[in-house]
Amino acid sequence: MEWSWIWKAVLIIIGGTLLLRLAGRKSISQMTLAQTVIMIGIGSLLIQPLAGKNIWTTLGVGTVLVLTLIVIEFAQIKSDSFEGIITGKSKVLIHNGVIQYDQLKKLRLTTDQLEMNFRQKNISRIDDVEWATLEANGQIGYELKQEAQPATKGDVQQLYTEIKNVQQQLAQRRTLGGGAGEKFQSPSNLFQEVADKGHDSNTTPPHQFD
Repeated sequence: MEWSWIWKAVLIIIGGTLLLRLAGRKSISQMTLAQTVIMIGIGSLLIQPLAGKNIWTTLGVGTVLVLTLIVIEFAQIKSDSFEGIITGKSKVLIHNGVIQYDQLKKLRLTTDQLEMNFRQKNISRIDDVEWATLEANGQIGYELKQEAQPATKGDVQQLYTEIKNVQQQLAQRRTLGGGAGEKFQSPSNLFQEVADKGHDSNTTPPHQFD
């Protein structure tokens, strides 16, 4: 019985893991077209030694594929035009709450598919979206309008600070004001005045009608 497939399988797992580790850590949804093609090619190659192909040739071809991917990625860093050819550029889908239907048509993306993506992101109104783009990896990026954005911890802290400042200013005005005007206070219960048949001296306004 042929037992060579055991060590071949072990070597394939180790070699394949190292190759994929060298290729990068991106998930399928984050890969560019070139990365996806090479990953599929590596996956197809790795199974061939179990079918009788030479294992060293397979690992060698896989290494060449990964090195090619690395060269392509470095070339994209150096050249924007090359990046546009290999990876592509982001496309605007929504601007100021208005869907760009011409762009959807070019990208073969239906309105229902676009709305489905927003529902998954808990966005219920297209009008609330300032910008939406289709990224090179197929994901949809978006920015909500200012009034539709949820409050952040910083926003709440800023509001709290402004309220405290207003309270301090009011307290300073009361302290500086003094005099008879400060003695007047609105009665706590107007019905109590009726029962007492008169105004509380502390709540009597500084001037009376004739």
